[in-house]
Amino acid sequence: MYDVIIVGGGVIGCAVARYLSRYQARVCVIEREEDVCAGTSKANSGLIHAGFDAPHGSLMAQYNVEGSKMMPELAKELDIPFRRNGALVLCLNEEDKPRLEALYENGVKNGVEGLELIGPDRIHELEPNITDDVVAALYAPTAGVVCPFIMTIALAENANANGVEFKRNTEVKAIFPRAEGGWAVQTANGVLDAKCLVNAAGVYSDVFHNMVSSKKIHITPRRGDYCLLDHAAADLVERTVFQVPGKLGKGVLITPTVHGNIIVGPTAVSIEDREGVNTTAAGLSELLSKAGTTVKQLPTNQIITSFAGLRAHEDGHEFMIGEVEDAPGFFNCAGIESPGLSSAPAIGKAVAELLRDKLELEERSDFIPTRKGILDPKTLSREERNALIKEQPAYGQIICRCENVTEGEIIDAIRRPLGARSLDGVKRRVRAGMGRCQSGFCSPRVIEILARELGVDQSEITKSGGKSKYIVGTTKNRY
Repeated sequence: MYDVIIVGGGVIGCAVARYLSRYQARVCVIEREEDVCAGTSKANSGLIHAGFDAPHGSLMAQYNVEGSKMMPELAKELDIPFRRNGALVLCLNEEDKPRLEALYENGVKNGVEGLELIGPDRIHELEPNITDDVVAALYAPTAGVVCPFIMTIALAENANANGVEFKRNTEVKAIFPRAEGGWAVQTANGVLDAKCLVNAAGVYSDVFHNMVSSKKIHITPRRGDYCLLDHAAADLVERTVFQVPGKLGKGVLITPTVHGNIIVGPTAVSIEDREGVNTTAAGLSELLSKAGTTVKQLPTNQIITSFAGLRAHEDGHEFMIGEVEDAPGFFNCAGIESPGLSSAPAIGKAVAELLRDKLELEERSDFIPTRKGILDPKTLSREERNALIKEQPAYGQIICRCENVTEGEIIDAIRRPLGARSLDGVKRRVRAGMGRCQSGFCSPRVIEILARELGVDQSEITKSGGKSKYIVGTTKNRY
Protein backbone atom coordinates (compact mmCIF):
# COMPACT_ATOMS: atom_id res chain seq x y z
CA MET A 1 0.00 0.00 0.00
CA TYR A 2 1.48 3.30 -1.14
CA ASP A 3 0.49 6.54 0.48
CA VAL A 4 0.41 8.22 -2.93
CA ILE A 5 0.55 6.98 -6.51
CA ILE A 6 1.22 9.59 -9.19
CA VAL A 7 0.04 8.65 -12.69
CA GLY A 8 2.28 10.34 -15.24
CA GLY A 9 6.02 11.00 -15.33
CA GLY A 10 5.95 14.36 -17.08
CA VAL A 11 7.09 17.63 -15.55
CA ILE A 12 3.93 17.98 -13.41
CA GLY A 13 4.02 14.44 -12.05
CA CYS A 14 7.73 14.69 -11.32
CA ALA A 15 7.28 18.11 -9.67
CA VAL A 16 4.58 16.71 -7.37
CA ALA A 17 6.88 13.75 -6.59
CA ARG A 18 9.83 16.00 -5.79
CA TYR A 19 7.93 18.30 -3.42
CA LEU A 20 6.06 15.36 -1.86
CA SER A 21 9.37 13.66 -1.10
CA ARG A 22 9.90 16.32 1.60
CA TYR A 23 7.41 14.37 3.73
CA GLN A 24 7.40 10.91 5.31
CA ALA A 25 5.37 8.99 2.78
CA ARG A 26 5.64 6.00 0.47
CA VAL A 27 5.23 7.43 -3.04
CA CYS A 28 5.30 5.85 -6.49
CA VAL A 29 5.27 7.45 -9.96
CA ILE A 30 3.82 5.31 -12.75
CA GLU A 31 4.87 6.10 -16.33
CA ARG A 32 3.77 4.08 -19.33
CA GLU A 33 6.80 5.03 -21.45
CA GLU A 34 10.36 3.82 -20.94
CA ASP A 35 11.46 7.15 -19.51
CA VAL A 36 10.16 10.24 -17.75
CA CYS A 37 9.60 13.31 -19.93
CA ALA A 38 8.40 11.19 -22.85
CA GLY A 39 5.08 12.96 -23.57
CA THR A 40 4.00 16.60 -23.63
CA SER A 41 6.95 17.65 -21.48
CA LYS A 42 9.48 16.64 -24.12
CA ALA A 43 7.98 18.71 -26.94
CA ASN A 44 7.42 22.32 -25.97
CA SER A 45 9.08 25.70 -26.23
CA GLY A 46 11.03 25.47 -22.96
CA LEU A 47 9.66 28.84 -21.86
CA ILE A 48 9.21 30.15 -18.34
CA HIS A 49 6.46 32.66 -19.07
CA ALA A 50 6.33 35.92 -17.15
CA GLY A 51 2.58 35.54 -16.55
CA PHE A 52 0.99 38.47 -18.42
CA ASP A 53 -1.13 36.32 -20.75
CA ALA A 54 -3.05 34.05 -18.35
CA PRO A 55 -6.52 35.40 -17.40
CA HIS A 56 -6.45 37.38 -14.17
CA GLY A 57 -7.84 35.39 -11.25
CA SER A 58 -7.28 32.03 -12.93
CA LEU A 59 -5.19 29.15 -11.61
CA MET A 60 -3.10 29.55 -14.76
CA ALA A 61 -2.15 33.08 -13.72
CA GLN A 62 -1.59 32.20 -10.08
CA TYR A 63 0.67 29.20 -10.67
CA ASN A 64 2.47 30.81 -13.63
CA VAL A 65 3.62 33.82 -11.63
CA GLU A 66 4.47 31.71 -8.56
CA GLY A 67 6.33 29.12 -10.64
CA SER A 68 8.33 31.76 -12.46
CA LYS A 69 9.45 33.26 -9.16
CA MET A 70 10.50 29.81 -7.90
CA MET A 71 12.65 28.95 -10.92
CA PRO A 72 15.98 30.60 -9.99
CA GLU A 73 16.18 28.78 -6.64
CA LEU A 74 14.94 25.51 -8.14
CA ALA A 75 17.52 25.74 -10.93
CA LYS A 76 20.25 26.29 -8.35
CA GLU A 77 19.10 23.38 -6.16
CA LEU A 78 18.73 20.90 -9.01
CA ASP A 79 21.65 22.11 -11.15
CA ILE A 80 19.59 22.76 -14.27
CA PRO A 81 20.24 25.36 -16.99
CA PHE A 82 17.92 28.36 -16.69
CA ARG A 83 18.20 31.89 -18.04
CA ARG A 84 16.00 34.96 -17.66
CA ASN A 85 16.34 36.23 -21.20
CA GLY A 86 13.16 38.33 -21.21
CA ALA A 87 10.32 38.41 -23.73
CA LEU A 88 8.87 40.83 -26.26
CA VAL A 89 5.29 40.78 -27.54
CA LEU A 90 5.28 42.63 -30.83
CA CYS A 91 2.50 44.78 -32.21
CA LEU A 92 2.79 45.03 -36.01
CA ASN A 93 0.01 47.54 -36.71
CA GLU A 94 -1.66 50.45 -34.93
CA GLU A 95 -5.09 48.84 -34.72
CA ASP A 96 -3.73 46.05 -32.51
CA LYS A 97 -2.31 48.42 -29.87
CA PRO A 98 -5.37 48.07 -27.60
CA ARG A 99 -4.72 44.33 -27.39
CA LEU A 100 -1.12 45.00 -26.42
CA GLU A 101 -2.20 47.47 -23.75
CA ALA A 102 -4.73 44.93 -22.43
CA LEU A 103 -1.93 42.37 -22.08
CA TYR A 104 0.11 44.90 -20.12
CA GLU A 105 -2.80 45.71 -17.79
CA ASN A 106 -3.55 42.01 -17.30
CA GLY A 107 0.09 41.32 -16.45
CA VAL A 108 0.16 44.12 -13.89
CA LYS A 109 -2.99 42.68 -12.25
CA ASN A 110 -1.34 39.23 -12.19
CA GLY A 111 1.62 40.63 -10.30
CA VAL A 112 4.21 40.39 -13.08
CA GLU A 113 7.14 42.65 -12.27
CA GLY A 114 9.01 44.97 -14.61
CA LEU A 115 6.52 45.10 -17.50
CA GLU A 116 7.02 47.95 -20.00
CA LEU A 117 5.31 49.19 -23.15
CA ILE A 118 8.07 50.27 -25.54
CA GLY A 119 8.41 51.76 -29.01
CA PRO A 120 10.33 50.81 -32.18
CA ASP A 121 13.63 52.45 -31.21
CA ARG A 122 13.87 50.55 -27.92
CA ILE A 123 12.67 47.35 -29.58
CA HIS A 124 15.45 47.48 -32.19
CA GLU A 125 17.95 48.40 -29.50
CA LEU A 126 17.03 45.17 -27.70
CA GLU A 127 16.57 43.04 -30.83
CA PRO A 128 18.13 44.44 -34.04
CA ASN A 129 16.69 41.66 -36.25
CA ILE A 130 13.03 42.47 -35.49
CA THR A 131 10.98 43.52 -38.52
CA ASP A 132 10.88 47.23 -39.34
CA ASP A 133 7.06 46.98 -39.39
CA VAL A 134 6.85 46.82 -35.59
CA VAL A 135 5.04 49.76 -33.98
CA ALA A 136 5.16 48.79 -30.27
CA ALA A 137 5.91 45.94 -27.92
CA LEU A 138 5.30 44.66 -24.41
CA TYR A 139 8.63 43.93 -22.73
CA ALA A 140 8.65 41.35 -19.92
CA PRO A 141 12.17 41.05 -18.44
CA THR A 142 11.21 38.24 -16.01
CA ALA A 143 10.45 35.70 -18.77
CA GLY A 144 13.03 32.96 -19.17
CA VAL A 145 14.06 29.74 -20.86
CA VAL A 146 14.85 26.33 -19.41
CA CYS A 147 15.60 22.88 -20.79
CA PRO A 148 12.31 20.96 -20.33
CA PHE A 149 14.06 17.58 -20.57
CA ILE A 150 16.67 18.31 -17.93
CA MET A 151 14.15 20.05 -15.67
CA THR A 152 11.82 17.03 -15.67
CA ILE A 153 14.64 14.52 -15.27
CA ALA A 154 16.19 16.56 -12.45
CA LEU A 155 12.89 16.68 -10.56
CA ALA A 156 12.56 12.90 -10.98
CA GLU A 157 16.14 12.17 -9.92
CA ASN A 158 15.81 14.33 -6.81
CA ALA A 159 12.50 12.68 -5.91
CA ASN A 160 14.08 9.26 -6.40
CA ALA A 161 17.06 10.20 -4.22
CA ASN A 162 14.52 11.01 -1.51
CA GLY A 163 12.82 7.63 -1.74
CA VAL A 164 10.14 8.02 -4.43
CA GLU A 165 9.77 4.85 -6.53
CA PHE A 166 9.44 5.07 -10.30
CA LYS A 167 7.79 2.35 -12.37
CA ARG A 168 8.53 2.96 -16.03
CA ASN A 169 7.13 0.87 -18.90
CA THR A 170 3.99 0.54 -16.76
CA GLU A 171 0.74 1.52 -18.44
CA VAL A 172 -2.33 2.25 -16.33
CA LYS A 173 -5.39 0.41 -17.62
CA ALA A 174 -7.98 1.32 -15.00
CA ILE A 175 -8.45 3.08 -11.67
CA PHE A 176 -11.16 2.14 -9.18
CA PRO A 177 -11.94 2.83 -5.52
CA ARG A 178 -11.36 0.21 -2.85
CA ALA A 179 -14.33 -0.62 -0.64
CA GLU A 180 -12.19 -0.09 2.43
CA GLY A 181 -10.93 3.25 1.14
CA GLY A 182 -8.11 4.28 -1.14
CA TRP A 183 -7.53 3.46 -4.77
CA ALA A 184 -6.56 0.45 -6.84
CA VAL A 185 -4.55 1.07 -9.99
CA GLN A 186 -4.75 -1.68 -12.59
CA THR A 187 -1.59 -1.65 -14.71
CA ALA A 188 -0.28 -3.87 -17.46
CA ASN A 189 2.07 -5.30 -14.83
CA GLY A 190 -0.43 -5.89 -12.01
CA VAL A 191 -2.48 -4.00 -9.44
CA LEU A 192 -1.07 -1.31 -7.13
CA ASP A 193 -2.87 0.22 -4.15
CA ALA A 194 -2.66 3.71 -2.68
CA LYS A 195 -4.41 5.86 -0.10
CA CYS A 196 -4.37 8.80 -2.53
CA LEU A 197 -3.86 9.15 -6.26
CA VAL A 198 -2.58 12.06 -8.34
CA ASN A 199 -3.80 12.25 -11.93
CA ALA A 200 -1.01 13.90 -13.94
CA ALA A 201 -1.62 12.00 -17.16
CA GLY A 202 -1.54 14.87 -19.67
CA VAL A 203 -3.82 14.32 -22.64
CA TYR A 204 -5.20 11.22 -20.91
CA SER A 205 -6.07 13.00 -17.66
CA ASP A 206 -9.77 13.24 -18.58
CA VAL A 207 -9.87 9.49 -19.24
CA PHE A 208 -8.75 8.70 -15.69
CA HIS A 209 -10.85 11.44 -14.10
CA ASN A 210 -13.96 10.18 -15.86
CA MET A 211 -13.33 6.65 -14.54
CA VAL A 212 -13.92 7.82 -10.96
CA SER A 213 -16.11 10.94 -11.07
CA SER A 214 -19.68 11.59 -12.15
CA LYS A 215 -18.67 15.15 -13.11
CA LYS A 216 -17.04 14.55 -16.46
CA ILE A 217 -14.31 16.65 -18.01
CA HIS A 218 -13.01 16.77 -21.57
CA ILE A 219 -9.47 17.22 -22.83
CA THR A 220 -8.73 18.06 -26.47
CA PRO A 221 -5.22 17.26 -27.72
CA ARG A 222 -3.76 20.33 -29.44
CA ARG A 223 -0.87 19.68 -31.74
CA GLY A 224 1.88 22.25 -32.03
CA ASP A 225 4.48 22.05 -34.81
CA TYR A 226 8.00 23.38 -34.20
CA CYS A 227 11.21 23.92 -36.15
CA LEU A 228 14.64 23.81 -34.53
CA LEU A 229 17.49 25.90 -35.95
CA ASP A 230 21.18 25.14 -35.74
CA HIS A 231 23.66 26.91 -33.46
CA ALA A 232 24.73 28.97 -36.48
CA ALA A 233 21.45 30.91 -36.17
CA ALA A 234 21.91 31.66 -32.46
CA ASP A 235 22.30 35.42 -33.00
CA LEU A 236 18.85 35.79 -34.54
CA VAL A 237 17.22 36.83 -31.24
CA GLU A 238 18.34 36.96 -27.63
CA ARG A 239 14.85 37.26 -26.13
CA THR A 240 11.69 35.26 -26.65
CA VAL A 241 9.66 37.08 -29.30
CA PHE A 242 5.88 36.74 -29.62
CA GLN A 243 3.29 38.57 -31.70
CA VAL A 244 0.20 40.12 -30.15
CA PRO A 245 -2.96 38.33 -31.31
CA GLY A 246 -4.27 40.32 -34.25
CA LYS A 247 -6.61 40.23 -37.25
CA LEU A 248 -4.66 37.37 -38.79
CA GLY A 249 -4.76 35.35 -35.59
CA LYS A 250 -2.07 34.58 -33.05
CA GLY A 251 1.47 34.52 -34.38
CA VAL A 252 4.17 32.03 -33.48
CA LEU A 253 7.15 32.65 -31.23
CA ILE A 254 10.86 32.69 -31.91
CA THR A 255 13.07 31.95 -28.94
CA PRO A 256 16.60 30.94 -28.05
CA THR A 257 17.14 27.77 -26.04
CA VAL A 258 19.50 27.39 -23.10
CA HIS A 259 21.67 25.24 -25.39
CA GLY A 260 22.25 27.86 -28.09
CA ASN A 261 19.65 26.87 -30.70
CA ILE A 262 16.62 28.80 -31.90
CA ILE A 263 13.11 27.32 -31.74
CA VAL A 264 10.25 28.53 -33.93
CA GLY A 265 6.67 27.58 -33.11
CA PRO A 266 4.17 26.33 -32.25
CA THR A 267 1.06 26.07 -34.34
CA ALA A 268 -2.17 25.13 -32.53
CA VAL A 269 -4.35 22.48 -34.18
CA SER A 270 -7.06 20.63 -32.25
CA ILE A 271 -7.05 16.93 -33.10
CA GLU A 272 -8.69 13.75 -31.80
CA ASP A 273 -5.66 11.45 -31.82
CA ARG A 274 -4.00 11.51 -28.39
CA GLU A 275 -0.85 10.12 -30.01
CA GLY A 276 -0.87 12.47 -33.02
CA VAL A 277 2.61 13.94 -32.80
CA ASN A 278 3.31 13.82 -36.53
CA THR A 279 4.24 17.08 -38.22
CA THR A 280 2.37 18.19 -41.33
CA ALA A 281 3.48 20.09 -44.41
CA ALA A 282 0.63 22.56 -43.90
CA GLY A 283 1.55 23.12 -40.26
CA LEU A 284 5.21 23.73 -40.95
CA SER A 285 4.40 26.03 -43.87
CA GLU A 286 2.07 28.08 -41.66
CA LEU A 287 4.71 28.17 -38.95
CA LEU A 288 7.45 29.58 -41.16
CA SER A 289 5.11 32.03 -42.86
CA LYS A 290 4.03 33.58 -39.55
CA ALA A 291 7.54 33.56 -38.10
CA GLY A 292 8.79 35.33 -41.22
CA THR A 293 6.76 38.41 -40.31
CA THR A 294 8.53 38.71 -36.94
CA VAL A 295 12.16 39.00 -38.02
CA LYS A 296 13.78 40.53 -41.07
CA GLN A 297 15.31 37.37 -42.48
CA LEU A 298 14.37 34.03 -40.98
CA PRO A 299 17.31 31.66 -41.77
CA THR A 300 15.25 28.67 -42.90
CA ASN A 301 18.40 27.12 -44.37
CA GLN A 302 19.53 26.54 -40.77
CA ILE A 303 16.57 24.31 -39.83
CA ILE A 304 17.95 20.98 -38.61
CA THR A 305 14.74 19.26 -37.56
CA SER A 306 11.01 19.69 -37.01
CA PHE A 307 8.79 18.07 -34.41
CA ALA A 308 5.34 18.28 -32.88
CA GLY A 309 3.96 18.06 -29.37
CA LEU A 310 0.50 17.81 -27.84
CA ARG A 311 -1.06 20.10 -25.27
CA ALA A 312 -3.88 19.00 -22.97
CA HIS A 313 -6.55 21.65 -23.62
CA GLU A 314 -9.46 21.54 -21.16
CA ASP A 315 -12.76 22.87 -22.49
CA GLY A 316 -12.80 25.70 -19.96
CA HIS A 317 -9.17 26.61 -20.74
CA GLU A 318 -8.15 26.31 -17.11
CA PHE A 319 -5.92 24.16 -14.94
CA MET A 320 -7.85 21.62 -12.87
CA ILE A 321 -5.91 21.25 -9.62
CA GLY A 322 -7.00 19.59 -6.40
CA GLU A 323 -9.11 16.84 -4.85
CA VAL A 324 -12.13 15.73 -6.87
CA GLU A 325 -15.30 16.39 -4.88
CA ASP A 326 -17.00 13.02 -5.44
CA ALA A 327 -13.77 10.97 -5.44
CA PRO A 328 -12.05 11.48 -2.06
CA GLY A 329 -8.30 10.98 -2.25
CA PHE A 330 -8.22 11.45 -6.05
CA PHE A 331 -6.30 14.62 -6.94
CA ASN A 332 -6.32 16.15 -10.40
CA CYS A 333 -3.49 17.87 -12.19
CA ALA A 334 -5.49 18.04 -15.41
CA GLY A 335 -5.78 20.43 -18.33
CA ILE A 336 -2.15 21.43 -17.97
CA GLU A 337 -1.26 23.27 -21.15
CA SER A 338 0.79 26.45 -21.53
CA PRO A 339 1.94 27.88 -19.12
CA GLY A 340 2.27 24.40 -17.62
CA LEU A 341 6.06 24.19 -17.67
CA SER A 342 6.32 27.61 -16.00
CA SER A 343 3.73 26.59 -13.42
CA ALA A 344 5.15 23.16 -12.63
CA PRO A 345 7.13 24.08 -9.49
CA ALA A 346 4.17 25.92 -7.97
CA ILE A 347 1.71 23.17 -8.89
CA GLY A 348 4.05 20.50 -7.50
CA LYS A 349 4.43 22.35 -4.21
CA ALA A 350 0.72 23.10 -3.88
CA VAL A 351 -0.45 19.54 -4.58
CA ALA A 352 2.21 18.12 -2.27
CA GLU A 353 0.88 20.36 0.51
CA LEU A 354 -2.71 19.23 -0.17
CA LEU A 355 -1.59 15.62 0.17
CA ARG A 356 0.40 16.46 3.29
CA ASP A 357 -2.73 17.85 4.91
CA LYS A 358 -4.96 15.03 3.65
CA LEU A 359 -2.68 12.26 4.97
CA GLU A 360 -1.31 14.22 7.94
CA LEU A 361 2.25 13.67 6.77
CA GLU A 362 5.23 14.77 8.79
CA GLU A 363 8.16 16.61 7.27
CA ARG A 364 11.38 14.64 6.88
CA SER A 365 14.54 15.73 8.66
CA ASP A 366 16.76 14.02 6.08
CA PHE A 367 15.30 15.55 2.90
CA ILE A 368 17.96 16.12 0.23
CA PRO A 369 17.08 19.37 -1.58
CA THR A 370 19.91 19.30 -4.12
CA ARG A 371 20.88 17.25 -7.14
CA LYS A 372 24.09 17.37 -9.15
CA GLY A 373 23.71 17.31 -12.90
CA ILE A 374 25.80 15.46 -15.45
CA LEU A 375 29.28 16.93 -15.77
CA ASP A 376 29.77 18.85 -19.02
CA PRO A 377 33.50 19.00 -19.81
CA LYS A 378 32.90 22.04 -22.04
CA THR A 379 32.31 24.09 -18.90
CA LEU A 380 35.80 23.29 -17.54
CA SER A 381 39.06 25.12 -18.08
CA ARG A 382 41.68 23.46 -20.28
CA GLU A 383 43.65 22.44 -17.21
CA GLU A 384 40.59 21.00 -15.46
CA ARG A 385 39.53 19.12 -18.57
CA ASN A 386 42.99 17.63 -19.11
CA ALA A 387 43.05 16.48 -15.48
CA LEU A 388 39.59 14.92 -15.88
CA ILE A 389 40.62 13.04 -19.05
CA LYS A 390 43.78 11.79 -17.36
CA GLU A 391 41.69 10.37 -14.52
CA GLN A 392 38.77 9.22 -16.67
CA PRO A 393 39.80 8.73 -20.33
CA ALA A 394 36.17 8.33 -21.45
CA TYR A 395 35.84 12.13 -21.17
CA GLY A 396 38.44 12.43 -23.91
CA GLN A 397 36.38 10.41 -26.41
CA ILE A 398 34.03 12.62 -28.46
CA ILE A 399 31.00 10.55 -29.51
CA CYS A 400 28.66 13.29 -30.80
CA ARG A 401 30.67 15.74 -32.87
CA CYS A 402 27.82 18.20 -33.47
CA GLU A 403 27.30 18.82 -29.74
CA ASN A 404 30.78 17.71 -28.55
CA VAL A 405 29.36 15.05 -26.22
CA THR A 406 31.87 12.65 -24.70
CA GLU A 407 31.63 8.98 -23.83
CA GLY A 408 32.01 9.93 -20.18
CA GLU A 409 28.83 12.01 -20.26
CA ILE A 410 26.89 9.21 -21.96
CA ILE A 411 28.09 6.68 -19.37
CA ASP A 412 26.97 9.03 -16.59
CA ALA A 413 23.56 9.45 -18.27
CA ILE A 414 23.12 5.65 -18.26
CA ARG A 415 24.50 4.86 -14.82
CA ARG A 416 22.86 7.58 -12.73
CA PRO A 417 19.52 7.05 -10.91
CA LEU A 418 16.66 6.63 -13.37
CA GLY A 419 19.31 6.47 -16.09
CA ALA A 420 18.85 6.40 -19.85
CA ARG A 421 17.79 3.11 -21.46
CA SER A 422 17.39 4.28 -25.05
CA LEU A 423 18.92 6.64 -27.59
CA ASP A 424 16.27 9.25 -26.85
CA GLY A 425 16.99 8.85 -23.15
CA VAL A 426 20.66 9.63 -23.79
CA LYS A 427 19.72 12.50 -26.12
CA ARG A 428 17.49 14.18 -23.54
CA ARG A 429 20.15 13.97 -20.84
CA VAL A 430 23.34 14.96 -22.69
CA ARG A 431 22.22 16.03 -26.22
CA ALA A 432 24.03 13.27 -28.14
CA GLY A 433 22.13 13.26 -31.44
CA MET A 434 20.52 16.66 -30.88
CA GLY A 435 22.82 18.55 -33.24
CA ARG A 436 22.96 19.34 -36.93
CA CYS A 437 23.29 15.76 -38.20
CA GLN A 438 20.46 14.59 -35.89
CA SER A 439 22.36 11.46 -34.74
CA GLY A 440 23.39 10.45 -38.26
CA PHE A 441 26.98 9.85 -37.17
CA CYS A 442 26.84 9.16 -33.44
CA SER A 443 23.92 6.74 -33.11
CA PRO A 444 25.97 3.55 -33.81
CA ARG A 445 28.46 4.46 -31.08
CA VAL A 446 25.69 5.40 -28.63
CA ILE A 447 24.05 2.02 -29.33
CA GLU A 448 27.37 0.29 -28.58
CA ILE A 449 27.76 2.17 -25.30
CA LEU A 450 24.17 1.52 -24.21
CA ALA A 451 24.48 -2.20 -24.98
CA ARG A 452 27.79 -2.47 -23.13
CA GLU A 453 26.60 -0.55 -20.06
CA LEU A 454 23.24 -2.36 -19.85
CA GLY A 455 24.73 -5.79 -20.57
CA VAL A 456 22.45 -6.53 -23.52
CA ASP A 457 22.88 -7.23 -27.21
CA GLN A 458 22.86 -4.19 -29.50
CA SER A 459 19.71 -5.52 -31.16
CA GLU A 460 17.86 -4.85 -27.88
CA ILE A 461 18.60 -1.12 -27.90
CA THR A 462 15.67 1.09 -28.94
CA LYS A 463 15.15 4.66 -30.02
CA SER A 464 12.48 5.31 -27.39
CA GLY A 465 11.42 1.99 -25.88
CA GLY A 466 8.80 -0.49 -27.03
CA LYS A 467 9.22 -1.74 -30.57
CA SER A 468 11.38 1.18 -31.75
CA LYS A 469 14.45 -0.99 -32.37
CA TYR A 470 17.27 0.18 -34.62
CA ILE A 471 18.70 -3.25 -35.39
CA VAL A 472 16.11 -5.68 -36.72
CA GLY A 473 18.40 -8.21 -38.39
CA THR A 474 21.88 -8.88 -39.71
CA THR A 475 23.11 -8.63 -43.28
CA LYS A 476 26.34 -10.52 -42.72
CA ASN A 477 27.52 -13.12 -40.23
CA ARG A 478 31.16 -13.52 -39.38
CA TYR A 479 32.40 -17.01 -38.51
